[in-house]
Amino acid sequence: MDSIFAAIDIGSNSTNLLIADSTGKTLERIVRSTRLGAGLTKTGSLSDQAIDRTVSCIAEYAALISDYKVTDKRIVATQACRIANNSESFFERVKSSSGLEPEMVSGEQEGSLAYRGAIISFGQSINKRTLVIDIGGASTELMIGTESLMTAVSIPFGAVTLSESELHRDPPRPEELTNAISLVSDAVDDVVHMNPELASADQIIGIAGTIVTIAAVELGLKQFDPEKLHAMRLTREAAEDVFRTLATEPLVDRVFNPGLPRDRADIIVGGCCLLVAVMRRLQIPEIIISQHNLLDGIVDELRNRSA
Repeated sequence: MDSIFAAIDIGSNSTNLLIADSTGKTLERIVRSTRLGAGLTKTGSLSDQAIDRTVSCIAEYAALISDYKVTDKRIVATQACRIANNSESFFERVKSSSGLEPEMVSGEQEGSLAYRGAIISFGQSINKRTLVIDIGGASTELMIGTESLMTAVSIPFGAVTLSESELHRDPPRPEELTNAISLVSDAVDDVVHMNPELASADQIIGIAGTIVTIAAVELGLKQFDPEKLHAMRLTREAAEDVFRTLATEPLVDRVFNPGLPRDRADIIVGGCCLLVAVMRRLQIPEIIISQHNLLDGIVDELRNRSA
C-alpha cells in the first residue's frame, strides 16, 4: 500500500493543507484564510473568533486526512502561536475538535522547512547561493543556502501585524506607508548586520501568499493559475508598481484588482510594504516565484523519513 502524507500549516493569516502521495504528487492543496493572528498585536492573545474559525478549518482538514487514509502527518503552528499568551488552550481546542496535535515550531525550524519546500522544484539551479523570502501573516523569514539551508532569520513583521500596527487609514496615508517600510528596513538592517551572507545571494526565491498575490496582480490573473505563477520572475520595478497601485486605492476599489483575493485585500498593502522594503534594502533586482512552501518542505521530510 502506497504511503500518503499530510501537512497542515497553522499560520497567522491562513491555515493550509497539503496531502501528497509517496511520489510527491499533490492530492489536495487548500489555502484558507482564518486570520488566527487578527488583533494579536493589540491584545497579545488569540481571539475567540479567530480560534473558532481556525479550529473549524482544522476539523475539516482532519476529515480529509481520514478520508485519504494518511499514513504520516505533521501539523505545525508558527509566529501567531509563538507570541500569543493563550496558544496552549488553542492547541487543546484543536486536539479536542480534530484529534490532531499541533506542534509549535521555532522561527529557525519554520525557515528550514520553508527553504526545503521552496527549492524542491528548481532542480540543479539550487547549486547557486539562494535566498528565500517568506512573508507570512505575523513574521517574515529570510533563508539562505544552496542544496541545504545555511542561515535562517525571522523578522517580527508580517502582512497582518504590520497592517494592524501601522496602516490605520483607508487608503493608508503616505507617512503610514513610509513608517511601515522604515520599520521593516531597520529590521532587515539588523539581521544583515548579524548575518551578512543574506546580502550575497545569486538568486532569490519568493514564496507564500503575499508574494504570490503580488505576482498574480502584476500578471492581472482573473483566475488563479499556479502554472503561470510558478517560476515567474517578478522584478523590483513591477513589485513597486503593484505597491503604488494598491496603496493608493481604498479597499472598496482595491478588491477589484485582478489577481487579488478579496480575503487578502485588506492586508496586501502591508504585505507590499514588507516586500518592497526587503527588495530595496537588499538591492534585489528580481525574485523567482515558487508555488512550493513550508507545506512541501514538511511533506518532503515525511517522505524521506519513511523511505
